[in-house]
Amino acid sequence: MSSISIIGLGGMARAIGARAVEGGNAVEVVGRDAAKAKDLAAALGGGATVGTFGTAPAGDIVILAVPNASAVPVVAQYGNALVGKVIIDITNPVNADATGLVTPDGTSAAQEIAKAAPASAHVVKAFNTVFGHVLAPGRPLDVLFAGDDARAKASVSAFIESLGLRPLDAGGLEMAQWLEGAGLLMISLARHGVGDFNFSLGVSSLS
Repeated sequence: MSSISIIGLGGMARAIGARAVEGGNAVEVVGRDAAKAKDLAAALGGGATVGTFGTAPAGDIVILAVPNASAVPVVAQYGNALVGKVIIDITNPVNADATGLVTPDGTSAAQEIAKAAPASAHVVKAFNTVFGHVLAPGRPLDVLFAGDDARAKASVSAFIESLGLRPLDAGGLEMAQWLEGAGLLMISLARHGVGDFNFSLGVSSLS
């Protein structure tokens, strides 16, 4: 099993944390509001601990469960505290009305995070194509991920499997922009063709 630190205290932090605890992973919760972090850790149970924001995370895998606008500043603030860590970026960099991405063409939020992280840290894009409330109930969903480092991707894949989910490797970190585009597409589908957010994006083999 994995040791993970979740930076952030919102719905995705709670959903991923709950499945991580159920999967037997060691979970640390970190947030700017120490009282809320303590409450979330208590709610997760399973020995979940509380870390101190800005100090070296205990987990080998660090999940950035913060709003997109906060992700790069948080990574920059942590600086060398993230040396050697695998960083999972779950953000969707959509504009205010969710009609487009705020990242420039040809790049992604994950790639910008990688620029801000220490050279020995490895960023993997994952979980941005899964809505938190859909993740929470424990369904066997597909999780698409992308990254450049083979070992980092293997550790993220194993972590995803520990949650009872199916990891699907989408390629190098340059594919993160397309995963982020898929996240935007899902929001648009929820508003139009599907009509609600109670669905997931997955892959079905026809062979």
